[in-house]
Amino acid sequence: MIKIPVLWQTVLLLSASNVFMTFAWYSHLKHLNDRPWWIAALISWGIALFEYLLQVPANRVGYTELSLAQLKILQEAITLTIFIPFVVFYMQQPLKLDYLWAALCILGAVYFVFRS
Repeated sequence: MIKIPVLWQTVLLLSASNVFMTFAWYSHLKHLNDRPWWIAALISWGIALFEYLLQVPANRVGYTELSLAQLKILQEAITLTIFIPFVVFYMQQPLKLDYLWAALCILGAVYFVFRS
C-alpha cells in the first residue's frame, strides 16, 4: 500500500474541507437571498458538518508532524486557493489583482512558518 506523507494527507483533507466550508459560508448569498437568514443558516450548518468531518481529522493527522502555527497558515493558504476560483467561477465575480497581492502575502506567511 502506498503511504501518503502526513503533509499531503493534511493538505488533501484540508482542501476538501475547505470546499465545503466555502460553500457553507458563501453559496447562500447566491441561492438563498430570497429566504430568511435562519434557513440559510440551517442549510449552511448542514454543509459545514461535512467540513468538520474532514477538517478535524486533517488537523489531527497534521498535528503529528506540524506545529499549530503551521496548520493554521497552511489552512489559510488553502482557503485562498479554494476561495479565488469559487469567487470567479461560481459566484461570477471579476478576478482582481488584489487577489494576487493577498496570495503573495499568504505565501510569505507560509515561507516564514515552514522555514526550519
